[in-house]
Amino acid sequence: MALKVAEVGGATAPAADPAVAAPARRAPMVAVDAMGGDRAPAEVVAGALLSAEAGISVLLVGQEPVLAPLLDGLDTRSLAASVELLHAGEVVAMDDDPAKSVRRKKDSSLVRCAEAVRDGRADAMVSAGNTGATMASALLRMGRIRGIARPAIVTPIPGPLPTPTLLLDVGATVDCAPEWLVQFARMGAEYARLHHGIERARIGLLSIGEEMGKGDEMRKRTYDLLSREPGFIGNVEGCDLTLGRADVVVTDGFTGNVALKTLEGGMRTVLRLAAEALGLPVGDARVGEVLEPVLGPAVAQYDPDAFGGAVLLGIDGVCVISHGASNARNIDTAIRLAAECAEAGIVHRMKEAISHHGV
Repeated sequence: MALKVAEVGGATAPAADPAVAAPARRAPMVAVDAMGGDRAPAEVVAGALLSAEAGISVLLVGQEPVLAPLLDGLDTRSLAASVELLHAGEVVAMDDDPAKSVRRKKDSSLVRCAEAVRDGRADAMVSAGNTGATMASALLRMGRIRGIARPAIVTPIPGPLPTPTLLLDVGATVDCAPEWLVQFARMGAEYARLHHGIERARIGLLSIGEEMGKGDEMRKRTYDLLSREPGFIGNVEGCDLTLGRADVVVTDGFTGNVALKTLEGGMRTVLRLAAEALGLPVGDARVGEVLEPVLGPAVAQYDPDAFGGAVLLGIDGVCVISHGASNARNIDTAIRLAAECAEAGIVHRMKEAISHHGV
C-alpha cells in the first residue's frame, strides 16, 4: 500500500514516493494515535483499516518504521485514497505523567494528532492511549471553547432504552464548581440532541438521594442552579444510571469516574458468576454461546463496545478517548463516532449552546 508520509516539526520523516500522488481528501478526516493503547499498534491499525473500508478518511499517526510493516501485504490498494500516514517519532506511554509527557514529547503520536486537528489537517482525533495525556494534548493544542470553564468527558451508559444515559464528567475535571456542572449539563443536553436525537434531554444531578437538599454543599448549590435549566428532573442516584431515568447525568469527575468503574466492575462480576454457574473458565467463548439464545437482544443493548468511546466536550475540536484495552472493533467504532461528531458540527453547536445561555 502506497502511503503519503509527511515531514513534521523540522524532523525529516521517511521520504514519500514521488510517483505517488497525495491521496484525495475525504471529509471528515480522523487522526488516529496509532501508538496509543495496550494493543497498539496492531489492533489500532486494524481498526483504522476497518473504518477506511467504510469510507472514512484516516490519518494514522505514529512511527512509520513500525506502522508500515502492518500495512504491507494487505489488499488495501482501494484504500490508498482513504489512509494517510503521519510520522511521529515519540510515544507517550500509558504510565507517563500526562502534563509532562505532552510538554516534553512534542513529536509524540498523541501530540501530533491534536496538532493535526488544530491545524485543520484532520477534523477529529482518536486515542486509546494515556487518558490524562490525551486530555492534556487536546486542551493544550486545541484550546477550550470560549465560555467553557473546564472540559468534561461524556460516557454513554447502556440501559433498557434505545438511547443510553450520558454521564459526565467521568474524569476530566475532578474538583468542580457548581457553575461548571451547569455547563456540563448544557453540553450533555446538546450532545444528546445531536448524537441521539433527544430534543429535550432529561437532566439529572448525581447525588446520594432523590430528595431536594440531599448531598454535599456543592451539589446543593448545583441543584439550585440546575433548577432553572430546561429538562432538569432533580437528583438521581447511582442505581438510576442503568435504568434510563435520565438522559444526561452530571457530576464532578471524581465521583463520575468512581461510578463508571463501579459499573464496569459489576458487569465483570456478573459475567464471572455466569461462567462459574456454567462450570466454564471466565472469558470462555462458550459462555456467550449459552447465554446468547436466552438473553439475545437484551445483551446487545448493554454492549459497551457498541458506543466506541468517550467524547471530550468543551474542547475546540473533536476528541474521542477509547479504552486502553481497545481491540480493532473498538477502535473502528471510536473512529466512526469521531467522524459523526465532526460531520454533525458538534463543536460549533456547543459554541452556540454556550453562547445562547451566556457564560
